Amino acid sequence: MSCAEVTRLREVVDRYMAPCGGLRSHCERCLATQRWGGSVTLMLVDAAFMSIGLNYFTAVVPAVARYEERMNEGRAPRNLRELSVLSYEDVAPLWKNRRSWRMASDAAACLVNDTTDDAAALRMWAARAPLETWARDPVGTVKGVGINTYQYLRMMGGVDTSMPDKIVRRVIADIVSEAGAPLPTAGDLELIDTIARIADATGYRPIELCWMTWMVQSEGKTMRMDKYRELLQRI
Repeated sequence: MSCAEVTRLREVVDRYMAPCGGLRSHCERCLATQRWGGSVTLMLVDAAFMSIGLNYFTAVVPAVARYEERMNEGRAPRNLRELSVLSYEDVAPLWKNRRSWRMASDAAACLVNDTTDDAAALRMWAARAPLETWARDPVGTVKGVGINTYQYLRMMGGVDTSMPDKIVRRVIADIVSEAGAPLPTAGDLELIDTIARIADATGYRPIELCWMTWMVQSEGKTMRMDKYRELLQRI
């Protein structure tokens, strides 16, 4: 990119990021594996529920919160080892989708190891989990884990990257178009690379750019960032 294109790109991205005060601290907790109070079990359940495409804030978050309540009461798996042998019948009242539970359980089985530190297990996996050959990674082969879920787990395991879902693609394509920047957004891997290049040019992290695309969406007449700003501090 030319100097003029980089300058224009910064201006456009700054405008998109302006309403997202507080997002950086959320992303820092994500990269520190501290979402959901640091419970990797809840992070996996979150990822499993989100993988079927329901509204994150109105469907997924309340369901994960119900799981958290049951978990704290000792009535649901608390760690990766327990989650890896999850019984669907025990948790079906919380979330009916059997595939989600199977995904959470199978992914937990891929991550669990001799350590009792679940955060360390997730971070160890994320640090060595490949992107280009993600579908051949053990977690990537779990039924229900597509590239978006795979990247979501890597992000919560400490990798500063992004997810190439349809909302991210649309917003980043709009940014690239407004800035007149010669950056591709069509393929999944090239979109992830484009977001990394935008991050390098603008001083934002890839994870921040990714979350920004979701939070500038509107629900009703309210931008999600305004509607869920306080909630982000808990999850």
